[in-house]
Amino acid sequence: MPTEADLMFRPALELAALVRAGEVSARELAEASLAAIAEHDPELNAFCHVDADGALATADAIGPGDKRPFAGVPIAVKDNQPVAGLPLTFGSSFMPDFVPDADAFVVRRLRDAGFVIVGKTTLPEFGILPVSEATRFGPTRNPWDPERTPGGSSGGAAAAVAGGMVPIAHGNDGGGSTRIPAACCGLVGLKPQRGRISRGPAEGASHLVQDGVLTRTVADTAAALDVLAGYEPGDAYWAPPPAEPFATGANREPGRLRIGFTTSPPIEVPIDPTCAAAVHDAAVLLAELGHEVEEAEPGWDQPGLLALFSASFGPAVSTAILLAQALAGREATAADVEPLTWHVYEQSRALSAPEFLAAQAQLNALLRAQAPLYERYDVVLTPALAERPVRHGEIDPRGPNPAATFARSGAFTPFTATQNVTGNPAISVPLYHGEDGLPTGVHLIGQPAREDVLLALATQLEIAVPWAGRRPERVGAS
Repeated sequence: MPTEADLMFRPALELAALVRAGEVSARELAEASLAAIAEHDPELNAFCHVDADGALATADAIGPGDKRPFAGVPIAVKDNQPVAGLPLTFGSSFMPDFVPDADAFVVRRLRDAGFVIVGKTTLPEFGILPVSEATRFGPTRNPWDPERTPGGSSGGAAAAVAGGMVPIAHGNDGGGSTRIPAACCGLVGLKPQRGRISRGPAEGASHLVQDGVLTRTVADTAAALDVLAGYEPGDAYWAPPPAEPFATGANREPGRLRIGFTTSPPIEVPIDPTCAAAVHDAAVLLAELGHEVEEAEPGWDQPGLLALFSASFGPAVSTAILLAQALAGREATAADVEPLTWHVYEQSRALSAPEFLAAQAQLNALLRAQAPLYERYDVVLTPALAERPVRHGEIDPRGPNPAATFARSGAFTPFTATQNVTGNPAISVPLYHGEDGLPTGVHLIGQPAREDVLLALATQLEIAVPWAGRRPERVGAS
């Protein structure tokens, strides 16, 4: 029987089984989560809102024998998705005090699966950067080293899980925003296939962003995908349903896969030796596990890639600002948001509709050239990050040169955004730790709609190099 201090470090599925068997109550889990938040969040700053009363009321309605897969398990929701009754800020000081009266579809599915929402987690302003240092919240800190970033934009979510405040957290990924924090904080982070999880009702046709979770185990990630995936009325498109539940596929032997590995990024930036070494070590391990492994030439280093991605990504930021303007009843000014946000917004407003569509078409054309890569290989292996988790202030949204800040963020995380454009599933797994004591993730990219293959391979790696028991010293190392 785990102690209260250990509960939030247990896998979510294990906690649900304890609740189902009557060995732990849902209220005890909620109280353990809230106690951990009270203890650790003053340092880590992962939560922007805690709903103790709501969490305890929800938990009290859950009893032994509840067959829902995650009944009684505490979870946090990233503060860019509506949760009925809780503030929605997008990490921006310009966002007025807005409390939605309805859940996003993904939040409704979390509730239906039995999760207990304990609060909402921090993110960079409007989710732009791969670091979580919003002016509204202040820096969110990495539990492995508080002087470093937990990543972004789901940085609060990752810090909450790695810091032992919840066993699982909601995140989303528009350019790596689930996989980057997973790599920074030693967690599992899956970006599902485009259209796998509904973005409705507000963003039913989102091109780049997919929701998901941050976890310690592949099994939790797979089971969460099963409850989150699927068509919702009004969706503009959706991924083909899997042949079997993802949780079942994750436990299958992956068979002998064709795996290509590369440390060559899509944009010309240096790669930290620790990040490169992790890929080479993982390639050796995969070959020892019986896979056909060779170095790949991905061909994704195309001129103008970063500029084209910015032209596609920027309008999504602008849409959130327009929502804030509507709620505030006035137009935003440069003084209302961070300099980087204003730069992205102004760039987007300067694009005509034909120019935006042309940029999207060019970007898609460049990355469609990757199609032969996924005919040759079942999985492509890359670094998750190009650098170690950066120190606070190295990527500053308030810096004097916003264009340079955006380029700097791309140098930190060059491997993740291409899959948001192509739609392919991809997962970051915390296979190693560097000599600096920080997690070192590797990044696995799958063929279209083949999350099952990625999850099965990730499970095989987790068995070979168990990582779920690793904990930062400051929150109870084991």
